Amino acid sequence: MTKNLLVEIGLEEMPAHVVDPSVVQFEEKTKQFLQENHLSFTSIHSFATPRRLAVQVIDLAEKQADTKEEVKGPAKKIALDEDGNWSKAAQGFVRGQGLSTEDIYFKQVKDTEYAYVTKQTIGQNAIDILPGLKDVIMNLTFPITMHWNKYDFEYIRPIRWLVALLGDQVVPFQILDVTTDRITYGHRFLGSSVELKNADDYEDRLQEQFVIADRFKRQERISQQIQSIADKYHWQIDIDQDLLEEVNNLIEFPTAFVGDFSEKYLRLPAEVLITSMKEHQRYFDVKSSEGQLLPHFISVRNGNQDRIENVIEGNEKVLVARLEDAEFFYNEDQKLSIEECVGKLKNVAFHEKIGSMYEKMQRVQAMAKIIGEHVGLSETELADLQRAAQIYKFDLVTNMVDEFPELQGIMGEKYALLKGEKPAVAQAIREHYMPIASEGQLPASNIGAVLAIADKLDSVLSFFAAGLKPKSSSDPYALRRQTYGIVRILAAKHWSFPFVELQQKIEETINQNEEFYGVHLQDKMSEVRSFLKGRLRQFLSAQDYRYDIIDAVLDAEQEDIHRLFEAANILGKHLYDEDFKPSIEALTRVMNLGQKDESENEVDPALFENESEQKLYQAVKELEENFAHQTVEENYQALVSLRPLIEDYFNQTMVMTEDETIRNNRLAQLRKITQMAIAVASLNDLVTK
Repeated sequence: MTKNLLVEIGLEEMPAHVVDPSVVQFEEKTKQFLQENHLSFTSIHSFATPRRLAVQVIDLAEKQADTKEEVKGPAKKIALDEDGNWSKAAQGFVRGQGLSTEDIYFKQVKDTEYAYVTKQTIGQNAIDILPGLKDVIMNLTFPITMHWNKYDFEYIRPIRWLVALLGDQVVPFQILDVTTDRITYGHRFLGSSVELKNADDYEDRLQEQFVIADRFKRQERISQQIQSIADKYHWQIDIDQDLLEEVNNLIEFPTAFVGDFSEKYLRLPAEVLITSMKEHQRYFDVKSSEGQLLPHFISVRNGNQDRIENVIEGNEKVLVARLEDAEFFYNEDQKLSIEECVGKLKNVAFHEKIGSMYEKMQRVQAMAKIIGEHVGLSETELADLQRAAQIYKFDLVTNMVDEFPELQGIMGEKYALLKGEKPAVAQAIREHYMPIASEGQLPASNIGAVLAIADKLDSVLSFFAAGLKPKSSSDPYALRRQTYGIVRILAAKHWSFPFVELQQKIEETINQNEEFYGVHLQDKMSEVRSFLKGRLRQFLSAQDYRYDIIDAVLDAEQEDIHRLFEAANILGKHLYDEDFKPSIEALTRVMNLGQKDESENEVDPALFENESEQKLYQAVKELEENFAHQTVEENYQALVSLRPLIEDYFNQTMVMTEDETIRNNRLAQLRKITQMAIAVASLNDLVTK
């Protein structure tokens, strides 16, 4: 027999961003609890609103299945003493299983007899096990917590009611002063309490009380309502999924409506209007069929259509107040010059251990110039890059960015254009923040890409130099995201980027005037390189490269990030070539021996004892002459072409001969091949089976 189970946690309103992850966690931990307690079920459905987290388990077994288990004990010679009596080991074995020595029987396993017992367990009733869900509820974790009343217990919000029903039977347990019952609560203003007859009533009875408990159905209802409005007025509405999710988790019964604002505010940049509506009021912006922003917005009420006119009027008043502020800030900011704003950055701290935002900009100017020249920017691009680097943080001290931090960079571009800066300079100011999320949009322009790399690289180097590197559990300065952004930009631009070489140039340039970030960064370089490799691994994993290819690439003696990307591409491309396996195996054999030679000995052809040594020597010599100037693909093909010579070499040559001079000469020859191979990738990391 089976019954459905319902468990609901009734709460004060939760922050929107914790609703979805919390109910997913509740569902997963409930599933784990049932599996650990051997209670079978068909499926689990979850429900969530700002005031509740709930799970409904379908077809839960009313009791555990009876089990019969054969348990192996000690060997017969240990279970019985010399007189044939049961030993302490045998007695302890059966006592641990809740049985007696009369239950022991022996079975032959290979050459030895062992004591066995058959343990039968009668399954418990589900109603006796399910009170353990109390621990599931109390052990849910949240990003923020609070405690209330006299209790030390902390939770996302105070627990106000608990429902736990197995069919029509209440599952009894208590958390603090709240005891499980069959009573839940509808909409805070439109609904009332609901007495559930059984677990199946939940969703329908709540809807009668103006609560759509299924978050997916609620979100679909919002989307449909917004689309109906768009169709009615022939509007274009691009529904932001993050905003939709947030709105969905702020309400229990959605009703979408349209509000208006004065056309005069359309003189403000569209980004300002959209930010005011989206970030501060949770409104959806409205565009014409041609994509032009219109003086309307769509919001979603937590309730029905009753007195909706009052709700619309109130929302319009709130938005107009926001737009009045934005208009004032926009006009006031235009009275400032860019140079004034840059000067103010001397008093804006980047970090107390590192210096001001102005000082950061000075460092970034030097970095951007070095990187820009290295990646081959034109003279015009370099000039625009230097201008952008001189001013790119100026909008941080404007009124608009102070009020709307989300607009940093965006307002920098707008104001730069108003002040007569070149479009390329203005674009770079906006793009230097990109990507603003791990997989966010990348800079489109070369100038913006270089400035973004320089700005992020300065942050990483300065925080490491100050001893503020990320911990395994925290990254308060988003250095992982910024480094991953650098990696993604370089991959997209296909730019050469020898990290250590460029870092040394940067340090030398900045140290002409003062100590680099207060310390010699060289002391921190091993940490920075390891951190960078972690982000490279993350990027290559996201591209679905095989784990051994990633290991081989990252273990290479290669500092140019672009060549690492190329090596991964090439190994992935040739992975299923007919000659891949034998070629890698031949080169791996060379590397396993060549890595043993830590000398810098040159190869002496006079010590060769057979023709295969001479042929391999000549081929390697020719390869060495061109290796540094060839592409990674060309170097890979050249190494693969050595396979017949390597195989012939090992067939005719004993490398580890007793003659030390000859042995060292042969190891030196293999070392040279190894050094070239490992500049492509650590090929002996590759799995060829």
